[in-house]
Amino acid sequence: MKAKPSTTASYGRNEQGRFTEGNKCARGNPFARQVARLRSALLSAVTPADVRAIAKGLVVRAKEGDIVAVKELLDRLLGKPLEADVLDKIEQLERILNELTRQAKSN
Repeated sequence: MKAKPSTTASYGRNEQGRFTEGNKCARGNPFARQVARLRSALLSAVTPADVRAIAKGLVVRAKEGDIVAVKELLDRLLGKPLEADVLDKIEQLERILNELTRQAKSN
């Protein structure tokens, strides 16, 4: 069964959501295999001891007051901080959810 040609309305996808023939996005990343080989080579060149030494060096630099090292260390350990507006939106959604829960219990 041949895929239907891409149309503007379907955004280059068929009824199952798959890319249709001729859709440029369906080709994937042309560098994916090359990147995978490079990543594999890098992983095989670095040992767990290397990573420990790098981490210890980062900790030393952070303790010495290197702000870039502090930021990198904390970002890697705790994750990057969320934007303040995202936190505000989460709090607002929690308030709405609490109100809806309260209303559902009273009905």
